[in-house]
Formats: sequence, structure tokens, C-alpha cells
Amino acid sequence: MPPRLKPTRLEYVVDGVRLRAQLSAAALDAAGDEVEQRRRALEILKQALFRGRMIAKERLENGAGGIETARLLSGVTDEVVTALYDFTTVHMIRARNPTEGERLCLMAVGGYGRGTLAPFSDIDLLFIRPYKQTAHVESVIEFMLYALWDLGFKVGHASRTVDECVKLAREDFTIRTSILESRRLTGDEALAEELKVRFRNEVVRGTGAEFVAAKLKERDERQARAGASRYMVEPNVKEGKGGLRDLNTLFWIAEYLNPSERVDGVPQLEMFEGREIRTFIRAFDFLWAVRAHLHFATGRPEERLTFDLQPEIARRMGYGDRADNPAVERFMRRYFLIAKEVGALTRVFAAKLEAERVKSAPKGISRLLPGGRKKTSRKPLDVPGFHEEGGRLDVEGPEVFEADPLNLLRLFQIADKRDLDLHPDAFTAATRSLAVITSKVRRDPKAAKIFLDTLAQGRDPQRTLTLMTEAGVLGRYIPEFGRIVAQMQFNMYHSYTVDEHTLRAVGIIADIAGGRLGEDHPLATSLMPRIEDREVLYLAMLLHDTGKGGVAGGQEKAGARSARAVCERLGLPRAKIDLVAWLVEHHLEMSDYAQKRDISDPRTVADFVRMVQTPQRLRLLLVLTVADIRAVGPGVWNGWKGQLLRDLYASASAVFRGGRASDAVVVVRQRQALAAAEIRARLVEADPAAAAWAESMEDAYFTGFGQDEIAIHAAVSQRAEAEGAAAMGYVREDLNAAEIVVATQDRPRLFADLTRAITVSGASVLGARVFTSRQGRALDVFYVQDVTGQPYGHDNPAALPRLADSLEAAARGEPPSAEPPRTADMARMAAFAITPTVLIDNDASEHATIVETTGRDRPGLLTALAGVLAEAGLSIVSAHIDSYGERAVDAFYVTDSAGWKVTEIRRLNALKSSLMEVLNEGEAAVRPRSRARLQRARASVAR
Repeated sequence: MPPRLKPTRLEYVVDGVRLRAQLSAAALDAAGDEVEQRRRALEILKQALFRGRMIAKERLENGAGGIETARLLSGVTDEVVTALYDFTTVHMIRARNPTEGERLCLMAVGGYGRGTLAPFSDIDLLFIRPYKQTAHVESVIEFMLYALWDLGFKVGHASRTVDECVKLAREDFTIRTSILESRRLTGDEALAEELKVRFRNEVVRGTGAEFVAAKLKERDERQARAGASRYMVEPNVKEGKGGLRDLNTLFWIAEYLNPSERVDGVPQLEMFEGREIRTFIRAFDFLWAVRAHLHFATGRPEERLTFDLQPEIARRMGYGDRADNPAVERFMRRYFLIAKEVGALTRVFAAKLEAERVKSAPKGISRLLPGGRKKTSRKPLDVPGFHEEGGRLDVEGPEVFEADPLNLLRLFQIADKRDLDLHPDAFTAATRSLAVITSKVRRDPKAAKIFLDTLAQGRDPQRTLTLMTEAGVLGRYIPEFGRIVAQMQFNMYHSYTVDEHTLRAVGIIADIAGGRLGEDHPLATSLMPRIEDREVLYLAMLLHDTGKGGVAGGQEKAGARSARAVCERLGLPRAKIDLVAWLVEHHLEMSDYAQKRDISDPRTVADFVRMVQTPQRLRLLLVLTVADIRAVGPGVWNGWKGQLLRDLYASASAVFRGGRASDAVVVVRQRQALAAAEIRARLVEADPAAAAWAESMEDAYFTGFGQDEIAIHAAVSQRAEAEGAAAMGYVREDLNAAEIVVATQDRPRLFADLTRAITVSGASVLGARVFTSRQGRALDVFYVQDVTGQPYGHDNPAALPRLADSLEAAARGEPPSAEPPRTADMARMAAFAITPTVLIDNDASEHATIVETTGRDRPGLLTALAGVLAEAGLSIVSAHIDSYGERAVDAFYVTDSAGWKVTEIRRLNALKSSLMEVLNEGEAAVRPRSRARLQRARASVAR
């Protein structure tokens, strides 16, 4: 990190006396020409403003603090605004004999009133007048506002009397808060003092509880809009949970309850102790620095720390790569640790408010009512050192933890069992007693029992573990978990930090076990009673990502080692340790098999069963996989993934019931043949005309679809024989996708042409199955979604028929009439370094070569890849399409023109090279876009 600079004096940046002298000289030089006077004045003020901003930017980049930068920018703005006011009232609209009604006071309110300002923030001004507005006052205000707008400011403004300010402040908490932060910039001092006195006496006095309740409600609503978690990986620095607005809320409440005379950008929080004040200032300084860098980097009032900006801000703030930790992840971990500290500060502050009886206990409507200094009830518990106070669990003091370190774990266990929130005093005592958790405590069997009971048998393990994490207890007790606390996952797939994702996954398992997700996850819910040891499941979920904490080796292997170390310290039996470690090492396998492989292929099922080995592991892995995917972020889980997992589970279970895992291929093939014969018979009985088509389709086709789907496919295929090509689409709510069936005569590039038509329509392909009959007729089945992740056409009945028409045209070889749409995420995707890869596997399938590609996702990628395969003379048997944020992983089962695997080395190498060219085109496309965006931002700052 760059060293901190000594604070600079404002007069070295903008000399107010010299500035006013320049303005006066300009006014005199152009006397009689108001247009020229104004033009010259604005030019002088623009230069002063630009100089001030550039000095602030330079100092920030050289290590100046965020608070210092915000004060400096506010000070520069003060000088420009007050100099403009003097120029306006002295040279442009001067009152020769000012009357009482022409008195005017200019005040800064809101964030600007606090004396801190970001580079491109709005400035909020309040013009105070003694009574009704006069022509003179109106002219002054109008001249100033137009001038400020011409200077590039976004101005929020109001013109009111003191009476109006008091009246509106009583009615509106937003106005009340802005006046709370007001400070006089220039103009009539008596008006400013009158507003200050009347505001305190007529608005603030006796309304503390009312204001606290309003601000906390406002905070909750704001956080819900910005993202309920403070660990969202693209946080809003200003409005998000754990951001600047949370600190501002604490300041507003503290200032409202204990008004101070000082307004210098840092709240005077008498209610906090020295340690909390230092934490507050550290967080305030860091967040202001991030916000200022964001504004300077983008050239606009950007408040969201998006993926494409995170590396640039990390660089500007002096973070570098260290071993396996990239600079951006180090920076973002620091950000989330700060957000965590802000959360702890909020709890401490709640304790102070409660001690003064301003904020009531957390339950009941009394917390929203003003007044009421009720005596808090204190209820002793049957555990020494613990008691209930005001509906919260509290301790006698830190000595409770010092006397018995296990009490630090009991604190959370008792809170969970009794459904109590922690008293902030207990929370603070816990955070200050972490040193009592030593290696001896970590190996204590009694401590292990308390922890495991809380984890696997608790009422709400996610809530309890979250409290333990925020207090620092969980990371101290399990250091392997501590390494992933606030750990950033720098990709567009995960919405949360590693620890937040993990705790949400634990909560999902608890919800499945409690039957609360039965509708979404019927299979997982039905399996929970058959899981013999839930401790294994919960431990595996808690530890599944500990390999991401900067541990050497691959994520899965490193995670398994970490899991073994934790379980050994907890004193678990060897069989449990092995099972937990196996689950951690293989926690991605079921998802990979389901989403990247053809489940109807007997070899796929055989390989999966060989890996899993036992029905118990299969059940555990299914629940673990469901929770892991669902906890990634909003919209990641859908019915399509659920069906794939259920199909894989059913196929594997059938093998376990029907024979040894080594016989899986034979078992699956026998089941396919029996099922195909039965379905063919039913189809022909219902529609004799479909007999020839049914006989021409392979057995695997009939086991891959339900009877209703097969009937639709048969009808589409029969229509295609008469018309040359036919297509039909319908929404599959169970899959959260639309299923589109295309039938036509097979030909080279057919699959590529069909995927291009789908892409041009704005749809995304989730998966595809390709079948060719013995007569050379193609039946391609696509599963597609729209850009929102919903089934394509779910909200527009005409969309699917239009897409079907486009696919029929494409099947006949007609080119599409448009280009694939561009995605708005391309600029954000440019922030990620993606290494394209192509893997070719001839062992994982009996009948086809598997080609798996990984690269940057973009419109038209699937079409380009399919085109390469077609040019190589290969037929696509099935395609399995998935994306992980910015990264696309596509797997194709392909055969040569004779229907055999591709085994010739030279041909495979040529195929790999051609596919890599397509994937590298995506990398080449985003680099200029990323550079251009930064250049535009720099140009905006310079202007």
C-alpha cells in the first residue's frame, strides 16, 4: 500500500482570496457586458474547480486517505460556490439598499453539509430567506443555479423560510435528516442560527425514538433494494449493506440524540468507546477512498463496485498479487472485512441505544413507538454466567469466557436453542475474547459436541453460524473456515463471498431437512430421512470450499485435506472423516456429470456409479449438490438443472438396485432396450402411421424422453416428411425452459444453422439432443431460455411460434435475417482473464468422442463451435451447454460420418486447433473494449 501523505492545506489548492480577486477583476474588465462578465467568471471558476479536483485525485493516488480526499473536494467546492455567491451579489445582482426581505443565507445540506464530497457527487443547497421570496432573491438564486449547472454540478436545491424548514422537517424524515447535517456556507448568519435553534427545539427535542425507528426502517428498505447481504460480490459502496450509508445512519442517529457543534466530516460518536470510534473512522476512511477512486476511474458518480472496475480500483489503491491471491481478490477481501466491521459496529451501537432506552427490545411493535423508558427485564438462565435481558441473550461479562472458553461456543448454542438474539454487549464481549480459543479448545471433545450439535441439530444453523462468523468465533474455532471469511470469488457466477455462499448452503440443507423446500426439491426432501449421519452432510457443506482459502493444490484436493484436518481435531471416527473428505473432494462431480455429460449414455452412468460406489454416498452427494448450486446466487438454480440431477440420480439408483457397479453398462443397456420396446408398442398402438419412424429411432432415444414428448416428436417428424422441415415449441415449466423440436433431412452444418437461428432470436441454449434415424432423418431437440433465465416465450405466446418458423427456415438452409444480439455484460466480462481450453475424451462414452470447450461466453459462440465441428465432418449426437457467469462450458458428443468415434491423432489435433481459434476470438474481442472504457473515463475526468 502507498504511504499516507500529510494533509494539505486548502489554500494551497484553491486560494479563496485570490479567486475572489480574479472574479472582481474580470467583472471590472467587462463592465457593462453581463454576458462577458458571466463567461469570464465561469472560466475562472472552472479552472479553480479543475485544479482542485486534479490535486485531490493525485493525492488520492499517492496514498491520501478517503476522508481527507472527501474533505478536500468539499472544501474546493465550498470555495467555488461561495466565490460565485459573492460574485453574484456584488457584481451581477447587487442590492444597493438591501431590505429585510432581501436577506439570504446559503447552506450546504445532506452529504455536502457534512463536509465530505465525492468527485462527481450531487451538491445539495438550501437558500434560507426571512419570509416570502422577493424579485432580488429569486434573481440571485436563479443566476447561481444556472452558473453551477454550467460548471458541471448536479445541484439539489430548495428555497425556504425558517418556518417552512421547521414545518417540512416535522413531516418528512428525509428533509429532517438533510437539515440535521446542514452548515452555513455564506450569507446571513442570523438566519442560519435561527434555523439551527428552532430545528433543535421544535423538531429534534423529544423525538429521538421516532427518528431512530424511521432511520432503521429506511436502512432495512434500502438494503433490501441494494442486496440483503453485505457479501454481494458487486457491492454498492454507498447504498449496500455494510457501506457508507450504514455508517451515515449511525452518525445521523448519534447526532440527533447527542447534537455536537463540530462538523468536520467524521462523526463525533460519544456513544462509542475509543476502540469502536477507531473502527468507525477506519471503515469510513476506506469506503470513502474506494468511492472516490470509483468516481475518478469512471468519470461519473458510479457507486457500484462492478467486476470490470474491481481490478482497476485494486491497482489504484496499491494492491498487488501475492502467491495464489490475485490483487483484486486481496482488495475485495479487505472490502468485505470492512463491511463485516460495519455490521459489528451496528450491533454495538444498538447496545448503546438500548442502554439509553431509545430503542426497544427487538420483538414487538414497541420498537417502532416513540418514548417509553421501560425497565428492561433480566431473567436468569439455568446456565451459570448467562441471562436473558430484554429478549436477548447476555452474559455477566467477559470473565464468563475467560473462566470457561467453552462458554464462547455455548453462547451461540443457547441462543439457537432458545431462539434468542444476542445482546450486543454479549456480542462485543465475544469478539474481544477470541484469544481464549486455543489449540487445546479446538481439540476438546466437549467443545466438539457443542459445535456439532449446533451445526447438525440446531434450529437455524445458518443464522447461528453467521453470528459466529461475524463475531470471529467460527473462524477462530475452525481456522480453515477463517481463511475463507470475506474471501472474494472473482467471477460472474458466484453472487456472494465464499463464506456467505457456504453459510447459505448450510441453511438450504436445513430447509430441505425441515421440509420447507419440498416443492422445489422433492427428491432431496424425500432423501433426508434416509441419510444416516447428518453431521457428515453438514460438515461437508461447511468445509466444501475451504480449498479456496489460498491453500496449495487444487480446490477439491486442498479442501479434502482441510476437511480431514478439521474432522481429526473434532475427534470424529475414521469412517466419518473419510466420508466427509470424500464429499468435499467430489462435491462438484454430480453437477459436472449431470450438466456436461449425456446421461442417456450407459458409460456416463457407469463411470458415475463407479465413482460414487455406494447408495449412501449418492444420497449425500445429491443433497450437497442441490444446496451448493442453489446457494451460488439468485436465478442460478432452475428446473432444468433439477431435472438433470434427478435423471442422473434415478439412473445411478437403478444400477445400485439392479447389480454391481461394474455391470452398469450392461444393466443400463438392458433397461433401455426393454423401455424402448414398450414405448414403441404404445406409440404404434396410438398412431399406426408412426410405426416406421419409431422403428428407425435408436433405443437410447426412447429412454431419454417421456411418452407425451415422444408423441409430439413423432407428429413433428411426420409433418417434416411431408413438408421437408417442421418445428414446434412449447414451454416446459418443470424444466424452467422451452422445448423446441426440429425435424428435417440431416445435412452438414444443420446443427450450426439451427443454433444461429436460436441465438438471433435472443434465446439461450441450455442443452440439445440430436438424433438421426436409420433413414437419415434428423430430430434435434433444444431447451432454451430468454435473457432473464425464464422459459423462452413464457410471457409472449407469439414468441415460440416465431422461433419455430425461424428454425424451419434454417433447417431448409435459409440464412437468418439478423445478427446475434450483443450482450450488455461484455464490458463486465472483459475484467476476467479466461484461459480457453479444449479437452477431447474417447474413453467416457462407448459410442462417441466427447469434445469439451471452455472459453469466454458471448453471443454466437455455440454456433461458431458447431460450425467448426461441421467443417471437420463430424456429426453432433448431443450438446450440453452451460455457463458460469463469464465462462461458457460446452460439451459435444460427436461421431464421424460413419457413426464412429474420432481416433486419428492428426484429425483430433486439427480439430482442437480450430476450436481454440474460435475461443481465442472471444478473448481478442473484449480487450479493446476494456481499454476503450478506461480511456473514456480518463477523458471525462479531464474534462
